[in-house]
Amino acid sequence: PAGTEEIVALNGSGRAPGGLAANDLRARGLTAMPIQAIESVTLPGAVDAFCRLNADYGLKSLAEVLAPAIHYAEEGIPVAPRVAFDWADDLPCLKGAARDFYTLNGKAPTVGQVFRAPGQAEVLRRIAQQGRAGFYEGEVAEDMIASLQALGGTHSLDDLAATACDYATPVSGPYQGVDLVEHPPNGQGATAILLLNILKHFDLKSMDPFGTQRAHIEAEATKLAYDARNRFIADPDHTTRLAHMLAPDTAARLAGLIDPKRAMPAAAPLTEAVHRDTIYITVVDRDRMAVSLIYSIFWGFGAGLASSKFGINFQNRGAGFTLQQGHPNEAGPGKRPMHTIIPGMIRQNGRVTMPFGVMGGAYQPCGHARFVSNLTDFGMDPQAAIDAPRCFSGPEGMEVERGYSDQVRSELAAMGHKVVIPDTPLGGAQAIRIDGDLLVGASDPRKDGCALGY
Repeated sequence: PAGTEEIVALNGSGRAPGGLAANDLRARGLTAMPIQAIESVTLPGAVDAFCRLNADYGLKSLAEVLAPAIHYAEEGIPVAPRVAFDWADDLPCLKGAARDFYTLNGKAPTVGQVFRAPGQAEVLRRIAQQGRAGFYEGEVAEDMIASLQALGGTHSLDDLAATACDYATPVSGPYQGVDLVEHPPNGQGATAILLLNILKHFDLKSMDPFGTQRAHIEAEATKLAYDARNRFIADPDHTTRLAHMLAPDTAARLAGLIDPKRAMPAAAPLTEAVHRDTIYITVVDRDRMAVSLIYSIFWGFGAGLASSKFGINFQNRGAGFTLQQGHPNEAGPGKRPMHTIIPGMIRQNGRVTMPFGVMGGAYQPCGHARFVSNLTDFGMDPQAAIDAPRCFSGPEGMEVERGYSDQVRSELAAMGHKVVIPDTPLGGAQAIRIDGDLLVGASDPRKDGCALGY
């Protein structure tokens, strides 16, 4: 907030409907949550969070804030290059009403074509006039619940009316003279802190930032940190070992498992969906209020489903649950799934110096750690830290962007990594450095975003 160095975390992620039960899903023979299906649709929490944030910290009315969004939903926007690429890629997942609302004559819009969403404009207009009630009550709520129930969902109007965001205490950890501050679970920000805690045990500064050794050490640390994430992070009311996960002794023990010359086998694969798409926005205003915001419908078009009247796209964040009995992240009524909400901030000497975030689902915690390391270990400015080539040891193997040399890829393979060149760029980042009276914006060329002064 303006006038203070306090960092406030607000969790607007949605909960499972009251009728969701892991036992029922297991009884149907399922061993993992369906991915793009009605069972994976959690209740929409973003509108409540936006209304709450505006009420508590905003200087304008909801009508003023939403006017531009209403205008562009009604009048349309030209489709940007990366959006057009992703739209065509995700087109097959659209089903029923979603195909009517999110295609142009059954096809994905191409670059420069104008896409309009009059149904969403009407929903936003009602929120502007009525606040959260315009979404969680009345005709819009009835459209969502009737559509979900017609598709076999257990969602109810009572579930929707009870939807509420929550303030939470951020988690943080020191690294090379700065503090990385993250949103607490059910987001995966603690994973980035653990990853940096592990990397503290290695002299990254002495390594080539784009060389084999740094890539190897980060890959091994990532495997270990992500394994901890998959074991411990869940709904805030069910995450019980966060302090253990972030304890220095935990990082020291994990660092001791890393062989500087040889890749370890990957941790056990997830039974739930690989974590995917997010959108990140950061804004700093003239009063130095800084907002770091992650928004997500998970897969490209979420569950590939939409409400029949207004065309509200249903996300599939519930695919992030597990069906493993007794696991803290086991699917259950009213629970929030492990999530890719991971907005970050950097603090130095008690002052917030940079809101930032990295999109890219599974890559995100690794992206946060690498960004902070680029800034602190290698002295890069924010844009250079974002532009720098990336690598990531994930479900597809050791993904190494084309910015790395063939020699590095060869050496990583010789260490035992399954090296692949990703078809699409790894992640996408945005950041704003607060430097006294100066604001320095940085935006990732891997995405359609940009840095703007106003």
